[in-house]
Amino acid sequence: MKNKLCGIGEALIDFIPEVKGQRLKDVPSFKRVAGGAPANVVGAVTKLGIPSKFLTKLGDDPFGDYIVEVLDEAGIDTSNIARDKEGETALAFVSLASDGNRDFKFYRKNSADLRYSVEDIPADILNDCRMIHFCSVDLVESPMKEAHKKLIDMAIAQNVKVSFDPNLRFSLWDDLDQLKETVNDFLKYADIIKISDEELEFITGHTDIKDALDGLFADRAKYVIYTKGADGAEVYTRNGMVEASGYKIDVRDTTGAGDSFIGAFLYCLLNDEVEDLESVSDDTLRNYLDFANAYAANTTTKEGALAAMADRAEMDQWMKTLKK
Repeated sequence: MKNKLCGIGEALIDFIPEVKGQRLKDVPSFKRVAGGAPANVVGAVTKLGIPSKFLTKLGDDPFGDYIVEVLDEAGIDTSNIARDKEGETALAFVSLASDGNRDFKFYRKNSADLRYSVEDIPADILNDCRMIHFCSVDLVESPMKEAHKKLIDMAIAQNVKVSFDPNLRFSLWDDLDQLKETVNDFLKYADIIKISDEELEFITGHTDIKDALDGLFADRAKYVIYTKGADGAEVYTRNGMVEASGYKIDVRDTTGAGDSFIGAFLYCLLNDEVEDLESVSDDTLRNYLDFANAYAANTTTKEGALAAMADRAEMDQWMKTLKK
C-alpha cells in the first residue's frame, strides 16, 4: 500500500531535567529521551497506526544505538538510517520552566545527521509513500540540506505530498537572515505548511496570520496550519478556514507537543488515504484539528517527546474522558 510517511532530518538525544523550574545552568541531573522534531512526527504517525520510515545519519556511537532502538520499538522503519564513524550523534540539553516550557542547548558541531547526503537516498524510497515531512534544523548548509532538496524533488515527481514544519531553533543558526531566507525557500515546495504563533512574524513579517496567507499560498501550499498552543489551531485553505479550540490540561512537559500535533494531523490524512487535499470537507478538517489538539495535549501530560506519544487505543480511551 502506498500510504507511508517518510521523514527526513535530525534524530538526537534530548536530556531533560529530573526537576523542572530551574535554569539550565542550575540543573543537577538529566534523563535521556530520544528526540528530534522530524523523528518525533514520524513516531506519532507510526504509533497511531500508519507505517512510516525515517532518513537520517547517526554517529556510530552508543547514543546512535539508543536512538535506533527507540525508533525500532516505536515501530518506525529504521532500515534506511545510515551510521557514521566521522560524525557524532547530536545531543540537546533542555531545561523546563515551571509551566513546562523549554530552553535548549545543542551539542552538534560535528553532527552525523548533517553528513547524510544525496547518495544515501535509495532510488525507490518513496515507492510505498504518500507523504514526506521535514523541518528546518537540518537545512543549514550541508550535505543533508542537499538531501532534503533531492527527496522533495523525488516527492513532487512522484505525486507524493510534502509537509513542512519549520520548527525554528534560532541558536543553531549563525545568521538569522539566512534562516529566514532558507525557510521561505523551502516553503515554496510544501503542500502542507505548519506554522506556530511564535514563528509567524519571523518567517512572514506579519503578526496576523491572515495578512501572511497570500505569501504562504503563493506556490504549492494547499493547507496552512496555524497553531496557538493551548488556544487550539486553525487550518487555512485557498477557500476558507476552520478552527478547533485547544484542551485545558495540567502540563507536565511541552517537549514534542508541536511535533505530536502535526504528526496526528498527518496521520488523519494518511489514515483516510486522502488524495486531493482540497476535496476534504470543513467538518472533516475540523475533526482532524480536534484530534491533533487532543493528541498534543495528551503528549504534554508526560515527560519526553516520542516516548510520551500515545497509540490509537490509548488516545481513543483518553478522548472519552477529555473535556475542553
